Amino acid sequence: MDKFKTVLNIANKQTNFGFGLVALLTAGGEQIFSSVVFRCPCSELNFLYGMVFLLVPALALLLLGYILSKKTWKLMTGLCQHTGVLCHWRKLTAACMVLFQISTTALVAPSSWIAVALLSGNYYECLMTGTNVSAFNKILCGHGTSPAQCEKDLYRFPCKTDSSVPQADREDVLLTLRAQSQIIGWLLIASVMLSNLLLICVARCASPVSYLQLKFWKAYAQEESDLFDSFATDHAKELATRNLKSFFNQAVPDAIVTPSNKDWAKISSLYKFSTKRQYYSTLHQYVEKSQESEGLMKMTSIKSSGSADGNPAVLDFVDDGRMVL
Repeated sequence: MDKFKTVLNIANKQTNFGFGLVALLTAGGEQIFSSVVFRCPCSELNFLYGMVFLLVPALALLLLGYILSKKTWKLMTGLCQHTGVLCHWRKLTAACMVLFQISTTALVAPSSWIAVALLSGNYYECLMTGTNVSAFNKILCGHGTSPAQCEKDLYRFPCKTDSSVPQADREDVLLTLRAQSQIIGWLLIASVMLSNLLLICVARCASPVSYLQLKFWKAYAQEESDLFDSFATDHAKELATRNLKSFFNQAVPDAIVTPSNKDWAKISSLYKFSTKRQYYSTLHQYVEKSQESEGLMKMTSIKSSGSADGNPAVLDFVDDGRMVL
């Protein structure tokens, strides 16, 4: 278990490796799913059954990608409390940019699922044999069989059961369907890789910082994310211990400084890069501005709220502790 956690931590820190690991796990899951669960009904349900197995797991993986993204919840938390936020076109543009960044990450797993499923050809064979029989009528109906019988024979092709169609003709149809499925699968893989390359090139070209500073920024963001979790856990434990001791001992609680609602909101918003000041995160910006303007403030509340703003795509890692582009 510890070794598995170590692998996940490495994958989280090394984005390209992490994407590869996600794609590999998705591909392996699809192969197991296809061999153990998938059974084409070989009836009029072929098309619906094949389409569901091809697209519904991909949709589930896409939704899971959105759910597991920190940026999704940074964008959504407290958004309904700020009336008129989305009416401002700059805020709307920033929100759309954030959603686009989240989507580029969330699409890795579903794209991998569909690509691997198309390369195997099982789902495609099942769903295509449930479509209009006219595409194969020259093969199926050239032996004196009725159109209804042709349709029933086509339904049974993936199961390779006995039918009036010769075995060689059935193999030709299945081979054609498998070839079509693999062509579509490879085209999907190529288009995803090309799109990813273009996005990376555009983002790096528009980067406001140099390559080495970007590398340093990534390291800082990861360290800050890890340390924040540790500090938050320790502080929450200290506050909970103080409150429980005060309750059970019926004593006056010790004074503990805790950030206010406003302070939590400032560090919870999505970071927007500015070339005027060299900040590496919303927390860094908050600390520097606090020192510049009013020094350290006394903080008493623990309830939080959120706001959102956009990032240049190349700095997408700033709020997640990892780089996406």
